[in-house]
Amino acid sequence: MAFNKVILLGNLTRDPETRTTPSGQSVTNFSIAVNRNWLDKDGQKQEETSFIECDAWAGRGETIAKYFSKGRQILVCGRLRQDTWEDKETGKKRSAIRVVVEEFSFVNDGKGGNAGGSTSAPTTDNEVKIEDVEGEVDLSDIPF
Repeated sequence: MAFNKVILLGNLTRDPETRTTPSGQSVTNFSIAVNRNWLDKDGQKQEETSFIECDAWAGRGETIAKYFSKGRQILVCGRLRQDTWEDKETGKKRSAIRVVVEEFSFVNDGKGGNAGGSTSAPTTDNEVKIEDVEGEVDLSDIPF
């Protein structure tokens, strides 16, 4: 069994770039910076930044290219993909790991405000609405 899922929250390091493959599919490439903070053994604050390349295909990528720009915060969910190639100058094999974006969310507008929340559709009359329940819930009442 295998599991390949990644969830990252970071800021775009450059504006997204969209290109079209020879087969006609569009793919948008962007990079996000993800920070990690911790205290070292002496209690000093440390910070590490990772720069992660991401690919978003078709409409998902087109939406990211339209609404996101350098510095904007984004939440991406996806899978890791390893690209391998032979370096033309040295002849050595090279590889890089990228995130293939399967879902994304708008986090904020970069100014501390909310830019519209998540990408979820609004609730319709056919959807279940969850309400607060007072008192204890009898688990035998749950049908599953």
